[in-house]
Amino acid sequence: MKLAIFCIKFFIVFSSLVFLNACNTSSIYSSSPPPKVSPKSPWEWETISAVGQPTARQEAGLIAYKDKLLLIGGRRINPTDEFDTKTNTWQAKAPTPIELHHFQPVVVGDAVYIVGAMTGGWPNEKPLDRVVIYYPERDEYTYGDKIPENRRRGSAGAVYYNNKIYLVGGITNGHMDGYRSWLDEYDPATGEWRVLADAPEARDHFHAVVAEDKLYVFGGRKSSRKTQEDIVLTNRYGNIYDFATQQWEAVSEDLAQPSLRAGTATFVWKDEVIFGGGESISQAIAHQEMDAFSTTSKTWRDWPPLQRGRHGAGLAIVDGYVYTASGCGNRGGKPELESIERLRLP
Repeated sequence: MKLAIFCIKFFIVFSSLVFLNACNTSSIYSSSPPPKVSPKSPWEWETISAVGQPTARQEAGLIAYKDKLLLIGGRRINPTDEFDTKTNTWQAKAPTPIELHHFQPVVVGDAVYIVGAMTGGWPNEKPLDRVVIYYPERDEYTYGDKIPENRRRGSAGAVYYNNKIYLVGGITNGHMDGYRSWLDEYDPATGEWRVLADAPEARDHFHAVVAEDKLYVFGGRKSSRKTQEDIVLTNRYGNIYDFATQQWEAVSEDLAQPSLRAGTATFVWKDEVIFGGGESISQAIAHQEMDAFSTTSKTWRDWPPLQRGRHGAGLAIVDGYVYTASGCGNRGGKPELESIERLRLP
């Protein structure tokens, strides 16, 4: 009998200890809730709610100058619109001295150089006969050197590399005909102009960039209103010029572009050349695509598409973001856009 009572008491005490231990263990974990993990924001373009608006335009130049964006030119004579990326504010500045459009601006020191622009109305625009220079600090335009008559064209790609400006491609007779494969070197310090080797393909309506001592051109077309092929003859392949050898690389299937279009804009990030936007015969609305070419693996991948398709715009980097503004929302000339977008760079 005593043994039975002892066993019962032992069982009760043991069970209580087990229960208390379980409760205490549970309280250790339940007192510290699982950490909250903030979901990553999606990697996509965002339309900025800006203070003020720029003058809507297309075929203009967009370029970063320090921590500002400058929107220059476009069809008609427009003010130069400055966007402060810290306050998201637009401010109108001096207008261009004449109508300037279809160009890719480059920064040289404290100035913005415009080489290879068009002026006048569609489809018989004329190539500008000289360089135009804008000084943002003074908010002033001046004329620079004359461009050799036999090398004048508009809608060309322009880059600044090793203190020289390189102008590639372009068209000599508005949108009618005269697309070129030319490559030229211009020294802004001396005014000297030097003709280099022609590219493997002629093209206009595109932008050029430099990555790892090479010149890259993607996008573009051979505009030919004269044969009713205004936007049909898009370039399938990109081209690469090696500054070290002063030769164009052989065209390979690696350079075949995922989407054929013109009126594109281009920038470089890390080992990728990214070109986006544009217009083509395949769709009425302007393109949203952003195609990225790896200079190391020679492969393509997609970047996030623009929120609003546009052509005749630009792409510029400021403080870890790439921006685009203005341009045209459909194939052709309308509607001209006022919106500005940005994408966080990876």
